[in-house]
Amino acid sequence: MNAYYDELETRDPAAREAALMAALPAQVAAAKSVPALAAALADVDPAAITSRSALARLPLTRKHELLARQQASRGTAAAGWDPFGGYSAIGWRAMAQAQTHTRSAAPRVFQSPGPIYEPEGCARDYWRFARALHAAGLRGGDLVHVSFSFHLTPGAWMVDSGAQALGCTVFAGGVGNTELQLQAMAELHADAYVGTPSFLRIVLEKAAETGQALPHLKKAVVSGEACPPSLHEWFAARGVQAFQTYASADVGVVAYETAARAGLVVDEGVIVEIVKPGTDRPVPDGEVGEVVVTALNPDYPLLRLGTGDLSAVLPGSCPTGRTNMRIRGWMGRADQTAKVRGMFVHPGQVAAVLGRHPEIGRARLVIEGEMANDRMTLHAEVAASPAGLADAVAASVRDLTRLRCDVVLVAPGTLPNDGKVVDDCRSYE
Repeated sequence: MNAYYDELETRDPAAREAALMAALPAQVAAAKSVPALAAALADVDPAAITSRSALARLPLTRKHELLARQQASRGTAAAGWDPFGGYSAIGWRAMAQAQTHTRSAAPRVFQSPGPIYEPEGCARDYWRFARALHAAGLRGGDLVHVSFSFHLTPGAWMVDSGAQALGCTVFAGGVGNTELQLQAMAELHADAYVGTPSFLRIVLEKAAETGQALPHLKKAVVSGEACPPSLHEWFAARGVQAFQTYASADVGVVAYETAARAGLVVDEGVIVEIVKPGTDRPVPDGEVGEVVVTALNPDYPLLRLGTGDLSAVLPGSCPTGRTNMRIRGWMGRADQTAKVRGMFVHPGQVAAVLGRHPEIGRARLVIEGEMANDRMTLHAEVAASPAGLADAVAASVRDLTRLRCDVVLVAPGTLPNDGKVVDDCRSYE
């Protein structure tokens, strides 16, 4: 069996980068064509966006902005009505009439928590899930038991489209009904499971409890939750090799695990950046920051979507021979907003403080004490400590947050590289 889904996975990295950058102008042009991004990109020449540095100068779109625009457009008059907030290039007849131009049809529309509405395009394997399934060992002819929800959210449909592209047969298990799902896995001889790792554990524990054997279930693709090494080992001890996939309803598959168990390989259809939390600025490879994704998808042309997830680029290529960038996987959330004495403090404010004081490298705002009697301390890495710097930084923090703050200057490399900018250490018990 072919170890790779296609020849793209083993391309020379320089050839891959050239191909991705060559595809960027068309993606930027598609983004300029949708109302939500037209104004922000009005002065951008798509033909000039052919490098990562040029891409990094374009604005980010974060989930809260997407939701806010959708919410605002839901209550507008018919002429401006757009349930996707102006981000989608596809829709259905009512949307085309409201916008006075024709849009190609979206086969399906979904609702994620928020609620945020997402379109599905017409492309085969629209969310590009087949590659991740293939890396986990799934092949045409396998029976895949999908336990993501088939209603409202797109999770199960993302898997379904990828499995169909591989030539697999899908059992639409959905969520809940553990006994019935276990019965189906046993009686249909399911080869693979796709769903959350927590539900797979529940199923396997129920199987052990009831004496129900699952000798055919050897492979699993898990997503939607963290799956630590200890849980991987727990599955393996019961005969199931589980592989993580990192995906989003907005941009599809971002990265996937391989047999090497050495981070997650970035999908061939996306451009991934890691930026400093609270900013739009890329960080050096190895530095933990927020995952930002540009999917090469003209139907839903979200440029530089901030996922809110933390990760970091790993050095080198995957030991399996796949040559794309690797990331460490999910490392927490970038949105570390905390409330101190009635005021919200967020990573963007810390970034603004650092912008005023370029002497500072990495910084962390630590919040301690008890509610209503809390205190803030900014720990800042500096190579040198000129007189008055700590006081000046404290004044900047107060100016930007309206809160008093102590400042501790430390040597470079003192703070952990974990992407945490606001560290709320208070006890809420």
